[in-house]
Amino acid sequence: MVVFPHIVKHKGMCARFWDPDDMAKKTSGRGQRDLRVRVKSARGRKLSSTRWLERQLNDPYVKRARDEGFRGRAAYKISETDDKYRFLVPGARVVDLGCAPGGWCQVAVKRVNALGERSGKAQGRVLGIDLQEVEPIAGAEIHVLDFMEDGADDKVKAWLDGPADVVMSDMAAASSGHKQTDHLRIIALCEAAAELAFDVLDDGGTFVAKVLAGGAEGTLQAELKRRFTKVANFKPPASRSDSSEKFVVATGFRGRETE
Repeated sequence: MVVFPHIVKHKGMCARFWDPDDMAKKTSGRGQRDLRVRVKSARGRKLSSTRWLERQLNDPYVKRARDEGFRGRAAYKISETDDKYRFLVPGARVVDLGCAPGGWCQVAVKRVNALGERSGKAQGRVLGIDLQEVEPIAGAEIHVLDFMEDGADDKVKAWLDGPADVVMSDMAAASSGHKQTDHLRIIALCEAAAELAFDVLDDGGTFVAKVLAGGAEGTLQAELKRRFTKVANFKPPASRSDSSEKFVVATGFRGRETE
């Protein structure tokens, strides 16, 4: 079944994460007011790279991720989304598409009790999928797989020993620098992830994916509303205010009723 005929192949991409080990807290001496870290331009480094570095150095979520052992600030995006919609519950079977570097898996492992650390609570499963090798994560099962290839859904269900309760994706295509093109690419990735979700989700399951606001997601939203009982769009506090990203959260998968 092809729901979105314009889906294109994607390239694996690992989110870059700046680890500010050598950045000491700087204060003014007058009221101990925090000072913003500024990065000087360097020969051979693009202005965009300098701006990215400066933003990372001044991002409280980056430091918090380092202090709390997460592999990137994106961990807080899924945490805040789950705080609102409550889909990562103990016992849930979760598939994380495009899971590198692993922050979302780390959050899911704890919340679904994949390590069985919460006595008296059901123990869940976390399955991470990516095109590239990902450093092991305690409590998560990581596989290298192109989820668009034929038979990928059967492999996922075999690894889980059954259907999933949650399929989530924080994937983003490599940036072209052209806003409309990037929007279309990420929507295509989201649609591809949704197609896999339709094949592997159990009845009542949840689909969560990153999209970029831009007007081309109408077909995706319409199909999700047909397949799920409720569809919402959410921008978590951890998502930068200058970013057009948001997360679509579809709950209550109708399963075979919509076939």
